[in-house]
Amino acid sequence: MVDHARAARLAKRITTIVASAIGTEIKDPRLAHVTITDCRVTGDLHDATVFYTVMGESVDAEPDVEAAAAGLAKATGALRSLVGAGTGVRFTPTLRFELDTVPDATRAMDELLARARAQDEMVARAAREATPAGDADPYRHDEDEDEAGQNPTGARG
Repeated sequence: MVDHARAARLAKRITTIVASAIGTEIKDPRLAHVTITDCRVTGDLHDATVFYTVMGESVDAEPDVEAAAAGLAKATGALRSLVGAGTGVRFTPTLRFELDTVPDATRAMDELLARARAQDEMVARAAREATPAGDADPYRHDEDEDEAGQNPTGARG
């Protein structure tokens, strides 16, 4: 029987333990800019997928994702031991680290939204500055009946 609430609590606890261990106990310089973003635990509590991001050292620097992945792979055993000690569950889940793509997708979505806003502003500016090609109001109105007594549709009445 799967207990989703228990799996969610364990995932949150694993996230906290791994993030804390990377910041304080694991002394690998490749993990200096790694941030743990989320964790998902299977229903049987045997496998955990830990999501992480890697920030660059400066604004212009590209993050070294490969080095961070290698550092996490090397530290997996130590991290699993710390998770086992910190959670107290009978079977310590296996840890699998996966690069979180949400920040990249968010950045791409923000760029698309900015481009759409710029296009909308260009269309709005063109609409404000536009003048009608013909009459300002080209549609017929009821008060525009001609002298022959016709209504706007052209039928005699």
